[in-house]
Amino acid sequence: MKTLSDQESKETLAEMGSRIRAWRARRGMTRKTLASDSGLSERFLADVESGKGNASVNSLAAIAHALNISFLELLQDSARPALARVQGLLGRLSDQELDKAYLLFADSFGLANSLGRDQRIALIGLRGAGKSSLGLKLAADRGLPFVELDREIEREAGTSMNEILLLHGQAGYRRYERRALSRIAQEHANGVVMTTGGSIVSERETFDLLQSHFYCVWIKASPEEHMARVVAQGDMRPFAAGRDPSANKSPLATNGAMVQAMEDIRRILASRQALYASADAVVDTAARSLSQSFLDLKKAVPALENTMETMQ
Repeated sequence: MKTLSDQESKETLAEMGSRIRAWRARRGMTRKTLASDSGLSERFLADVESGKGNASVNSLAAIAHALNISFLELLQDSARPALARVQGLLGRLSDQELDKAYLLFADSFGLANSLGRDQRIALIGLRGAGKSSLGLKLAADRGLPFVELDREIEREAGTSMNEILLLHGQAGYRRYERRALSRIAQEHANGVVMTTGGSIVSERETFDLLQSHFYCVWIKASPEEHMARVVAQGDMRPFAAGRDPSANKSPLATNGAMVQAMEDIRRILASRQALYASADAVVDTAARSLSQSFLDLKKAVPALENTMETMQ
């Protein structure tokens, strides 16, 4: 049996470390949060992510569970995230169901456009892109309700976001997120404008659900503008902390922390680029005023009168 050379072993460990870092960036998780959720030490995770640590199968499985992905997803090439999501769905089907799925794919690629989908607008993107400001204006312009998915998740769970994470962890949070998403789609069958959390695209099942029932628009901005806007709003949570309950207790108070936050923004945007880009439309708010971006958004979404005719 052929064994790996020392160089091949180093390359394998480096690749695995890179994949773990990439998934952690998509989740917006700190290494401390991943360590807590996986039961592994931060020092061990640092070694693994740098390619120095040789993690066991059990350790990798614990990391995958904490990241809320399957063990196979951690091992698979993530260069084509959309393909990975489809493969994940098909992997749950029986042979007979796969035959039916093949026929469905062959016949039509428009099955995700369920009735009324074009009237339910979801704005996705990283914090600071302008989702809330643009969402409120679009909802008022179209005469539709405006909802924030984060608030609806809290409503679903009956408690705050921090408490959900403390009591149920990331996996529990995602369950409430999917429930809230399904409920919003049902309650607002005739139309709604909704903003989502930045990491929703990295959850395969949840993002599939979102794209099936909502017309998704990526509100895009440069890393510098993301940072400038959240600072201007007084929202000083570290980007990499994501939904870490301790994030609010750690304001960015030093220049060093600001530099680190900018690096976090760049890394997160890079890791989610392909996922965000799979949205139905993209509105780039870089160097654009709110009014200009709103006009761009209005052009990017389906005309309201056309969707109303479809519903009739």
